[in-house]
Amino acid sequence: MTNPNIFPASRGRASTAELALAVSTFAIGTGEFTLMGVLPDLARALGVSVPQAGHVISAYALGVVVGAPLIATIGARMDRRRLLLVLMAVFVAGNLASALSPGYGALFCMRFVTGLPHGAFYGVAALVMAAMADPVRRGRAVGSVFVGLTVAHVVGVPLTTWGGQVLGWRAMYGVIALMGLLGLVLIARNVPDMAAGPASSPLRELGVLRRPQVWFTLATGAIGFGGMFCVGTYMTEVLLTVTHAPGPVVPLAQSLWGMGMVAGNIAGSRLVDVSPARAIVVTLAGSTLMSCLFALCAGAMVPVLLVISLMGGVIALLPALQTRLMDVTPDAQVLAATLNHSAVNIANAFGAWLGGAVIAAGYGAQSVGWAGAALSGAGLVVFSVGLLAQHMGGRRVPA
Repeated sequence: MTNPNIFPASRGRASTAELALAVSTFAIGTGEFTLMGVLPDLARALGVSVPQAGHVISAYALGVVVGAPLIATIGARMDRRRLLLVLMAVFVAGNLASALSPGYGALFCMRFVTGLPHGAFYGVAALVMAAMADPVRRGRAVGSVFVGLTVAHVVGVPLTTWGGQVLGWRAMYGVIALMGLLGLVLIARNVPDMAAGPASSPLRELGVLRRPQVWFTLATGAIGFGGMFCVGTYMTEVLLTVTHAPGPVVPLAQSLWGMGMVAGNIAGSRLVDVSPARAIVVTLAGSTLMSCLFALCAGAMVPVLLVISLMGGVIALLPALQTRLMDVTPDAQVLAATLNHSAVNIANAFGAWLGGAVIAAGYGAQSVGWAGAALSGAGLVVFSVGLLAQHMGGRRVPA
């Protein structure tokens, strides 16, 4: 649970720790998404098809899904700062190995390895920042962990994509490794030691999987977050084939999406401080509405760009779900906190698949908006059922 007295740290110490973690998540966020922009170049360089090259992205996502619960369970008794250092070191090594990969098979394996620490890093970082924060600012503290991720979409991904196009994909991964190394140094200097709880153990962490509210929350993320990914994956396709926007509008739309993420993370974190459950409901309802508007406005450039910027704000769901999981597992938070990111990557994969399926079925590229609305609405229903089950069971969880 959040305990501002765990550290004899000043507010200044918390700020430097926040900076260290933000730089680290900036590197991780950039590394996760930047390959999308140079996928054709990678395919040509390795002599494979674009769909085959896309499997490299899937390998990273699979690493996230597998690594989050595995590392959280194994590292249950480990000092949180030390665990963050180990995870960041694996990220740096994985990106260096990716840059040096001799061929497609090696790169595929290295991206899987690089994805392993992703979810655990975000989950443990959120726990550290929540522990250092005043209780009334807990949502903002958790949200600060995702600042780097949101800024990566505005700055990191476009810059490394451009660098990858000019200097090659190997240089791109080399730069990301340097970013991660900077984060590693800052963590070592600025994040204080934080021992695991005296009762922490792998079995105790695994015990949270017996709690229905954990599964309701994870299902909410795995389904509801799919709405944003369903729209985001095919945003460029819609702009080019339905909106008939000129090519330079695509980077503009990506930047608007990223700025929406930054604003959504800030606003959503403040709403989490009021009520995590309310933040989840409001964000999913907003995602449902924006997805519908995306389908309706796809043919008009200015309205669809406005909707795209607002859709980025759905990232507010991340700190809300993270805090909710911490609330429903006060005695064993590491596994639950890291599983949040496994759920998000499931949402990424499923949302992209569903969007592709409705397009392939002949409903038109703009139909991803309706598919995204269905996913967001379904996530809202799942969470509402979870709240009802919680109420009927009489279990007290912060609202």
